[in-house]
Amino acid sequence: MDLEFYDDDHRLDAAHTALVKKLVAFCGEQLDLAADTEMSITMVSDEEIRRINREYRDTDRVTDVISFAIEDGEDQLPDVPGLPQNIGDLFIDADKVALQAEDYGHSFDRELGYTVVHGFLHLNGYDHIQPEDEAVMIPLQEKILDAYGLTR
Repeated sequence: MDLEFYDDDHRLDAAHTALVKKLVAFCGEQLDLAADTEMSITMVSDEEIRRINREYRDTDRVTDVISFAIEDGEDQLPDVPGLPQNIGDLFIDADKVALQAEDYGHSFDRELGYTVVHGFLHLNGYDHIQPEDEAVMIPLQEKILDAYGLTR
């Protein structure tokens, strides 16, 4: 995986940044993605994720992660040999992740991992809106987290 990681305000410490990068690489292996598959993660504030959510999702609230899949549905780009696939961009609010970890009674590492894997799966076409889709996505998410060692 070729991950572009942006955390200009240092919302994560070095250990958590390393966790995110290793987990993304692990997710790519679990889904058998090409090694040159590209994506980005940007760490943002409550205010920034709320702005993004309002502007692009028409929802005026803070959330933990927003995903923008680049090659989604009918808008997929043709498969060009030698051209890496860019799966999209994640925006993650570390403050919201910390709050959810406290609310759910587990570690920040587990909640951060959950958020990263959840967003990663969205970038790869998984969803949980319909019950039949949720029945695929959520067990896969848990399988990846457990295999990585981020259990509840």
